[in-house]
Amino acid sequence: MAFRGWKRLFLVGRQNTFAKAWRSRRGGPPLRWKRCCHWSAGKSLDPEVKAFLEENTEVTSSGHLTPEIRLRLLTPRCRFWREKPDLWPYGDPFWAIYWPGGQALSSSLHWNPPAKAVLTSSPASRVSHHPPWQKTPPMYILDNPCVVKGRSVLDLGSGCGATAIAAVMSGASQVLANDIDPIAGMAMILNCELNHMNPFPITIKNIINSEAGNWDLIVLGDMFYDEQLADGLHHWLRKCIRIQQTEVLIGDPGRQQFLSHSIRSQLHKVIEYSLPEYTRQENNGLTSSIVWSYQPSNSLENC
Repeated sequence: MAFRGWKRLFLVGRQNTFAKAWRSRRGGPPLRWKRCCHWSAGKSLDPEVKAFLEENTEVTSSGHLTPEIRLRLLTPRCRFWREKPDLWPYGDPFWAIYWPGGQALSSSLHWNPPAKAVLTSSPASRVSHHPPWQKTPPMYILDNPCVVKGRSVLDLGSGCGATAIAAVMSGASQVLANDIDPIAGMAMILNCELNHMNPFPITIKNIINSEAGNWDLIVLGDMFYDEQLADGLHHWLRKCIRIQQTEVLIGDPGRQQFLSHSIRSQLHKVIEYSLPEYTRQENNGLTSSIVWSYQPSNSLENC
């Protein structure tokens, strides 16, 4: 079945393709996009590609941790779920899957725990779960109204834009979404429209190893697929913390590449979510996803 080809692409092939793209993206994008750090002009949307995405994705809010957010995704009811992956006319559509790390980040940003870390399967059934030995970052303590309210947020590797959308919904003062795929940028704008909000600024380029921006919070999910990419993220995020005192939250469902990397020893578990059954099936049976706070012990040293 063609679905097996897509599953290989999304769950196996993503590692090499995604990491290589982040390291070596060069030249102009295939569409007429302005590659600037604050791009959100709807007039630049390519009408043919927009029509293609609207025809070949499904608007959905079910099967994920954030039913409050509607997204255009690739689902089993879409034509290209059954087609061979190489028939997709653009770059690999990693943005068209709502990955579990991104779901955990979006859920933690949009829904505010009343007191403690939470284990949940859905917004309606969230149950307090906080071992007495587990410390939580200050932003998650009792009565904190919102993780992002009034703060500037960078969503790194934004994909479908769900985490950036959650940040806007939760009152962030400034949001910038980043991805290397111009089609992902277009999908983000369509997803903003679905959620009745003006598009946030989007940058379409690899910003890892760039100058550290003045962000209160950087969020990233499902990006530890390759050791070299992970090393680059580790170095750049540490620099952002050292120079700008940026807070960093990372979403990941516990993939081996993530757990085995040296960054793992500098992460503090914030919150864990039980994944809905549909997301488990999409991700080879992964059962939960975790938000981690990145707190490098040597953040005040030279990077």
